[in-house]
Amino acid sequence: MPFKANAARRHHIPKQKRKVTNWAAYDASLRQRASLTVWFSDAAIDGWKAAPRTTRGGQAWYSPLAILTALTLRAVFRLALRQTEGLIGSIIRLLALTLAVPDHSTLSRRAKTLDVPRLRSSSGAEPEPVHLLVDSTGLKLCGAGEWLAEKHGTKARRAWRKLHIGMDADTGEIVAATLTTNDVDDASQTGPLLDQVDSVYRTVTDGDPDAVVVVPPRATAVPSETAETEPTQRDRHLQCIAEKGRIGWQKMSGYNKRSRVEATIGRYKRVIGDGLRVRNDERRATEVTVAVHVMNRMLELGRPLSIRIA
Repeated sequence: MPFKANAARRHHIPKQKRKVTNWAAYDASLRQRASLTVWFSDAAIDGWKAAPRTTRGGQAWYSPLAILTALTLRAVFRLALRQTEGLIGSIIRLLALTLAVPDHSTLSRRAKTLDVPRLRSSSGAEPEPVHLLVDSTGLKLCGAGEWLAEKHGTKARRAWRKLHIGMDADTGEIVAATLTTNDVDDASQTGPLLDQVDSVYRTVTDGDPDAVVVVPPRATAVPSETAETEPTQRDRHLQCIAEKGRIGWQKMSGYNKRSRVEATIGRYKRVIGDGLRVRNDERRATEVTVAVHVMNRMLELGRPLSIRIA
């Protein structure tokens, strides 16, 4: 892999030192992420109860807004469903509101079919081309922990799911996310991730030759048959690697920006957790989408701006 180049002498390479230039604002935003200041607007109060149903079937008590509010608080504070029910009830009582509290069974059942708002970037009102960084990570499923498995042993392999995210390199926001089984590769999810982004990526899906896709070639990769007459992007990458080496290619192509999405994945696991709490794939997809919205909301409160000093 390219990042393993110079591994034998990497200990001689000094680590970069950076200084945060907006520490006061960033420090305040970190405290605000866990603030319990909650208020209900008039529109939220009016929309808490589900609208009358016009088709056949039972009448729902709570609107999607009420369910989404409860699941968002659950993701922020890492609560179980019953604890989430208690938190929502206490907030409604403290605000002296006459709203019904969704029980834990309703939250679990409605999460399966909840329509979560689509992820959008705050880079601007008009859709513009952005630099999309794609990566994936594994999320453990609920079950026996590592200590129990080590003490008593286990014959079954631990199950997990793979979270694929697409991050805007400029804003740091996650603009696309999919949850798949662990046997799905990253390349196959590029299309579904691009489908979630607005028309800014239409050039990629339409096969525009001006669209730039940076994918590191394998160490055993060879140029195509038309490399001399009509070189592709992959051929140009291989030529650059042959002339300047892997490290030089990373700097010229901007491949080093992948570290930003890797940092975003680390931030997701620190804030949300490295596992999934529910036991159904549809509910797991809702859990991940709500968690991504929480991450973007926390990022809107403030992000560090740093400069390199050494």
